[in-house]
Amino acid sequence: MGLCKTPLALLICLFGLTLLQFSLAQDTQQDYLSAHNAARAAVGVPALIWDDQVAAYAQNYANTHIGDCNLVHSQGESYGENLAWSSGDLSATAAVNMWVDEKASYDYNSNTCTAGKVCGHYTQVVWRNSVRLGCAKVRCNNGGTFIGCNYDPPGNYIGQKPY
Repeated sequence: MGLCKTPLALLICLFGLTLLQFSLAQDTQQDYLSAHNAARAAVGVPALIWDDQVAAYAQNYANTHIGDCNLVHSQGESYGENLAWSSGDLSATAAVNMWVDEKASYDYNSNTCTAGKVCGHYTQVVWRNSVRLGCAKVRCNNGGTFIGCNYDPPGNYIGQKPY
């Protein structure tokens, strides 16, 4: 019998392929950590570790945005925070890469962003004193994606360089 020739075997093959695709598209702790830690390694900053308490905070806050997907910071706990939004499905790696791409707008020598640009998400990703990370993702009712990452301790203190 050839591969996937009977109806039951075909159904099993399709189910297996669906599971494979789902597992490849997952947004795991390691996906968030790997993207963050690659950016940190590029500037000689120690790796972050995953923290379940920080992740629970991120998840609880993300859950409040399922209805609207609005990018409003939590103003809560003493965590640093980066938020991302997409009208479609945004992966963990893509969200972190958006923040890291702000590196092009950051001038280390003057510790400033290029005029009219944003770079604070990047500086939080690479903030030397941040050691614990927790992130969460929700799909919003409008089909968009809301991703939040929290950092403990927070970064982006005025007058201090990230590394």
